[in-house]
Amino acid sequence: MTARNRDEDAAVTIVVVDDDERHEVSAQPGQTVREALLDAGLSPYTRLTERANCGGRGLCATCGVRLREDIDAEHWHDELASRFGYPRLSCQLHVQDGLVVELDTEKRIWGRRK
Repeated sequence: MTARNRDEDAAVTIVVVDDDERHEVSAQPGQTVREALLDAGLSPYTRLTERANCGGRGLCATCGVRLREDIDAEHWHDELASRFGYPRLSCQLHVQDGLVVELDTEKRIWGRRK
């Protein structure tokens, strides 16, 4: 088995819902949802925050996504978001096989994605 095959075997698949479109994204275990989205050419950001964000450090809350099923929170903001139904920070969520992520089309504070 080659290194490439081992890497492909280790990959997990997440489903990304963007408006009416559904994408299956292959990601590596340990990767954040934000990284997987950006690698797949799907941005959690709006036009404004695409350039003005914290780079995945969990400080700005501009990379919020919705989850179809709740998963354990590892970050203080994510814990509150999970509890109160706010978007979760894609930079603080780690990919899990079968995870379904919805991209917010309109973020109240940061504007529309498109």
